[in-house]
Amino acid sequence: MFQLSAEAKQQVLNELKRYESKESAVLPALYIGQRENKGFINAEVIKALSSVMEIPESHINEVFTFYTMYNKTPIGKYHVQVCRTLSCMLNGAKELTAHLCKELNVKLNDVSGDGRFTVSEAECLGSCGTAPMMQINDKYYENLTPESAMNLLRGMK
Repeated sequence: MFQLSAEAKQQVLNELKRYESKESAVLPALYIGQRENKGFINAEVIKALSSVMEIPESHINEVFTFYTMYNKTPIGKYHVQVCRTLSCMLNGAKELTAHLCKELNVKLNDVSGDGRFTVSEAECLGSCGTAPMMQINDKYYENLTPESAMNLLRGMK
């Protein structure tokens, strides 16, 4: 059964102090829970957060299911998120995603056989002027071609 570490509990409690209402701290608390649970959130994480935050699980679940930046299933060590909104799509994001999946031998939103990569599509990552772009874990990579993106990922293998 999942439990937040003492450090993570303290981080959630610190977030609660930053806001007038407990519900306002749900977004950062979900990030803390996701980090603690190897990159994804499940019912056990929501239950643990509910207990620490003293708000109903349903309130946390509403936020969790609305936003796309929270992972609902396990992910690889490197989470490759390709932006799929207008600027990126017009500049080759679809082809970039297909190329990455083919080269890494992984289906979209799955974990590669070696557990290292998950390729997914993300809503706007806010880098429209440098499209197409991707985010790997917490770092942005911009002005990509299929070849330059794969060179970055080869360095992580």
